[in-house]
Amino acid sequence: MRRARTNRAELRGEISTLLRRVAFSQTALRLCEAESVAVQERFLLRILKSEIANREEVRHARFLHEAGFPVYKTLDGFDFTSLRLPPTLSREELCSGAFIAEKKNLVLYGPVGTGKTHLATALGVVACGMGFRTRSFTAAELVVRLSEAFTSGSLERLLKSILKADLLIIDEWGYVPVDRQGAQLLFRVISDSYERRSVILTTNLEFSKWGSIFTDDQMAAAMIDRLAHHGHILLFEGESFRMKHALMRQKGQTKLPTS
Repeated sequence: MRRARTNRAELRGEISTLLRRVAFSQTALRLCEAESVAVQERFLLRILKSEIANREEVRHARFLHEAGFPVYKTLDGFDFTSLRLPPTLSREELCSGAFIAEKKNLVLYGPVGTGKTHLATALGVVACGMGFRTRSFTAAELVVRLSEAFTSGSLERLLKSILKADLLIIDEWGYVPVDRQGAQLLFRVISDSYERRSVILTTNLEFSKWGSIFTDDQMAAAMIDRLAHHGHILLFEGESFRMKHALMRQKGQTKLPTS
């Protein structure tokens, strides 16, 4: 009998917790205490769990859509052999997404085609699954959108939308030179993100060359300072995956007979 009462108390405690999660009052719990039997309380608990699971599924789908990933990638398909992590970051910490809650940045640096975009996108998918708002852009795309918003007078509205994210991914950083206005707009994004959200950059451009791409050595140095202060640099090595697979396909092709 005592165990039955304990079970009911545990059941009602779980109901109370889930009612708060779905933003309901505790009225249902008071009715349970006054009128219900155990089977009814178990059914109510099942309903609450199903509702929360459905809400989380819908939110996850919405976050994935809002993120704007170029393609859907996961860590399951990522080859870590080309990646060299810093001593301050383990593979487990990286894959868990813990750096996002800590508002730390990642700079993914290495040659074209070595998996930087794949890893950045996969970490973004992890973030969405954890309930973190995520936005993903190429640097060129972001500059175009910011410049158009600046011209039309809607820059602050666009920045507010972008900077709602807990994680901001900027791919192909430095691949295309930008003019001074574009560089200033990118600096605004990096500066406004400092200690407020995580930023992931993918780049094949070493820090010493950022000034030439962003037209201003001092501005580039300020960007680097903000990214590196609470961040990790991940080095990608080896040949391009795309090139390697293209060569493998070529080697596997059967030559056509010649007449």
